[in-house]
Amino acid sequence: MTDIETALRRRIMVAGKQIPADLVVKGAKIVNVFTGALMDGDVAIADGVIAGIGSYEGIETIDAESRYIVPGFMDGHVHIESSMLAPREFAKVLLRHGVTTVVTDPHEIVNVAGTDGLDYMLSSAEGLPLDIFVMLPSCVPVTPFESNGAVLEAERMAPYYAHPQVLGLAEVMNYPAVASAEASMLGKLAGAQAKRIDGHAAGIDRERLNVYPAAGIVTDHESVSADEARNRLDLGMYLMIREGTVAKNLEALLPVVTERNARRCLFVTDDKLLGDLIDEGSIDHVVRLAIRQGLDPITAIQMATINTAECFELRGRGAIAPGYRADFLLLDDLERVGIHAVYVQGECVVRQGMIQEKAFPEEPARKHLADTLPMLNVKPVQPGDLALPLTSDSCNVIEIIPNQIVTRHLKESVGRHNGVFRPSIAKDQLKLAVVERHRGTGNIGLGIVKGLGLRKGAIASTVSHDSHNIVIAGTSDEDMLAALEHLVEIQGGLVVVKGGKVAASLPLPVAGLMSEREYGEVYANCRRLNEALAEIGAPKDFDPFLTLSFLTLPVIPALKLTDLGLFDFEAFRLVPVEA
Repeated sequence: MTDIETALRRRIMVAGKQIPADLVVKGAKIVNVFTGALMDGDVAIADGVIAGIGSYEGIETIDAESRYIVPGFMDGHVHIESSMLAPREFAKVLLRHGVTTVVTDPHEIVNVAGTDGLDYMLSSAEGLPLDIFVMLPSCVPVTPFESNGAVLEAERMAPYYAHPQVLGLAEVMNYPAVASAEASMLGKLAGAQAKRIDGHAAGIDRERLNVYPAAGIVTDHESVSADEARNRLDLGMYLMIREGTVAKNLEALLPVVTERNARRCLFVTDDKLLGDLIDEGSIDHVVRLAIRQGLDPITAIQMATINTAECFELRGRGAIAPGYRADFLLLDDLERVGIHAVYVQGECVVRQGMIQEKAFPEEPARKHLADTLPMLNVKPVQPGDLALPLTSDSCNVIEIIPNQIVTRHLKESVGRHNGVFRPSIAKDQLKLAVVERHRGTGNIGLGIVKGLGLRKGAIASTVSHDSHNIVIAGTSDEDMLAALEHLVEIQGGLVVVKGGKVAASLPLPVAGLMSEREYGEVYANCRRLNEALAEIGAPKDFDPFLTLSFLTLPVIPALKLTDLGLFDFEAFRLVPVEA
């Protein structure tokens, strides 16, 4: 008898009450995500799978004391790298917030390190109580208008589809390559037709959007308006409603959700910083916000569980029902989503906010894969290299929209001194630089950004989507250069500079994107960064570092900066700084 047959036999015997269950949860109000009803009954579990609902006895019994039992929450699209934590510490944070499964796109680390980065993420996710599924990065590099650290073509991706944690092809963000049926993109799409394919249709109107589902792309998380959300649903796509640190789309999109279409909608966080994950939460936070904005609590739970499981064809997940994995939460209430305990395959991993010791045993001895990832390779930069020559005052300016990853394309009069751009605190026009860090080319893209609000100093980061070159914004070249030199010294991370000196920094030595330090230590460093940001006058109504990290993403409207120069999304080409 095979292992599968043995497990099936036990589960059937538990379901039929011929043998006791491993665990029985009694006294819970069961949220049925299929019918939308509340049910009574014992939940019997065998070998980490729900065997039956009714009246059962077990080797171990839990009294839920009239709490609600709901499936573990699922995040349908997240970049783990944005938390700045390695998968093990990321798992500890998310489990505390009731998230038991995530679908991640590791295109941040793969754009830096290629398949070495992909191998690092897959290996680091092994054996964790948080189930981490992977979508293979589709756009490495994202566009030819920037420099990155790797190229990932269809033939290199093909073997990974056999990995049990790989579900499909991640967000396809190069719309022109799809629309023109470019050969390399066709190869990637064809290789994933038997899998799932995520979209990234930022700024794409209804008529042009047809190209995506026609190509087998079934989801999209880039809707920022109700009309865009309806377009996705009308064309048969899954609507991913995103609520992250910068991109907060729930309020705009939730009115589109109805009783008829809700099962085609799911929640995602996309990019969320560690401080927000700890202080607010993850998908649990999105569920709370949705309920607060009037969505029925059970519908919100459906969108955070079974909808995600069905979208990604994760059979046997996302419900409290026989044959489904015993990943579940005990909630004190449905309105505030108060999490009392978190169970993964019938084992308690979190109780009253505390990670249970047995949930994270000692890491197995294995080769330290982080050591195989590339280091920063930056050609030495001289002070004059950051000068932005101008022959006129009229310039193309990137304007930040707080708490959005899209920007506005402005044409403004700017200050000059001796033929070069002079930042203006009064006009909130700061210098922006992107320094290539993968191959030592010496490329430096220079531009002007409005809305960052710094009163002095500079900030810099090696987290800059999606090619992750060094991005720097500042009020003076001296502070910008000091920030750059510090990041090279610590081999990546985030830094705040004031008066030519480092005020605070966070080292991220894993590909310049993540730390393997304990999440509490990384969080404390983030707090020090926020204090330093306040010292240089940064605004508090949005996150300056995460906002900075998206000013380099050319596949998002409207104006961005890469190491090769200023990029106009509408024209889909590089443009001069001078208007």
